[in-house]
Amino acid sequence: MTGESPTGSVPDPEEEAAVIGAKPPEDRRHRNRRRWFTAIVIVLLIGIPAGYLAISAGQSRDSGRNKEIESSATGLQELRPSKMKRRVFEVPIPPGATRVRYFETSNWKTSRLYVQFDVTSGRLDAFLTEMGTSRSALKDGEITITPRDRRTVGWDFDLPGHDLAGTHHSQQGPRPSQDVVVDLTDPGFPRVYVVSTTTP
Repeated sequence: MTGESPTGSVPDPEEEAAVIGAKPPEDRRHRNRRRWFTAIVIVLLIGIPAGYLAISAGQSRDSGRNKEIESSATGLQELRPSKMKRRVFEVPIPPGATRVRYFETSNWKTSRLYVQFDVTSGRLDAFLTEMGTSRSALKDGEITITPRDRRTVGWDFDLPGHDLAGTHHSQQGPRPSQDVVVDLTDPGFPRVYVVSTTTP
């Protein structure tokens, strides 16, 4: 026997395979389930990246607004300068300092960081030491911050009854130099004013 069919004709292999591999017709329930599954996959593939992009865009927009507010500010901001700013301008604001405010200006020639804060007497000594100077360098009645810098942020040192002392801490470039004025009217809680200037 050569594998002929009972009718005497040789079966077509392709037809035989088609008959063996044929699937039963898909019922409605299975078809609906398959369509729902496909729809869910499509929604996840499209929705998750779209949601992520929307969140990222929102965060970027908020960050841009914060930077815009900071760059357009025209006076002292009731914020603590970032660690990077404090490091670049070498203004080590002590932990526990209160009423911290700052303002930054920058151009092609010089950059300045204006900082004001209240601190305890002991932490004033720590601040001056860390900056590279000391309380003994403060000279009574000396206003080392220039009139121009005072006008920039609205500092008024011509106040009767205030005990002021100042010092200029000079460093070789590119490290910044600082002008410091301390209001010692309340010896236990002095107020510190600093202008740190750096030349890029």
